[in-house]
Amino acid sequence: MKGAASALEVDRVSVSLRGEPVLRELSMSVAQGECRAIVGLNGAGKSTALRVILGMLRPDAGRVLLCGRDIASCPRDVWRRVGHLVEASSYPELTARQNIGATARLHGADPERAEGAAERMSEMLALTGWLDTPVRRLSLGTRQKVGLVGALAHEPDVVVLDEPTNGLDPLAVVGFRDLLREVTRRGGAVLVTGHHFDELTRIADRVEVLHRGRIIDTIVPEELDRLGGADFERVFFDAVLAADRAALESGSGRSSDVDWAQEGRETS
Repeated sequence: MKGAASALEVDRVSVSLRGEPVLRELSMSVAQGECRAIVGLNGAGKSTALRVILGMLRPDAGRVLLCGRDIASCPRDVWRRVGHLVEASSYPELTARQNIGATARLHGADPERAEGAAERMSEMLALTGWLDTPVRRLSLGTRQKVGLVGALAHEPDVVVLDEPTNGLDPLAVVGFRDLLREVTRRGGAVLVTGHHFDELTRIADRVEVLHRGRIIDTIVPEELDRLGGADFERVFFDAVLAADRAALESGSGRSSDVDWAQEGRETS
């Protein structure tokens, strides 16, 4: 992974919604063969960042490069190499299998190859028994499995997932980890968001701490292990507390923000 080319690059992206800044000159990249995660408090801008990356939301400033191409002018062939699950969407009257197949076809995948991949991935997520059930009859967690298989069955080069383990049972979480490892081992790039610190340390090579629209720190789980198992949660709150204190000193923050971050740090 070291020295690998960047598959996804976010370059000084800024976004305001309803007059309020959500992303502030956000910059980050994901290399080929890498899984990178974004973690942050509610309202930090995680979902907005993913929507910009996937072209669902136009930034006020900055740009996103996908496989070296500005997404503002990316051809369809480049987008076909992307798999994502950000806003859950499906055809409720169709079965899980039909939904997965439809997604694969939209990405131009070979039907037989995609069907074989979907069968194997479904088994890894304990979804096989539900493949021929209409999605409207599935639980939240099972629908999440359908979305994940749909995002991965066409074997994309770039994968973007918003809180992918949401609603998954423990067995499916383990299977999901294996699926992400398959993507990175073949040289794919993965970007995920999440709130579960322990899970992020298991799947991500690097974790970006997003706070008030900016990356304020990068945590490398492997380095935490070398430091004697430093606590990820404490490192996260230390970064948030330092950022809020700096904002308070500059006059752009509130004392209540510092108090809240301090409380989180002390209970971690």
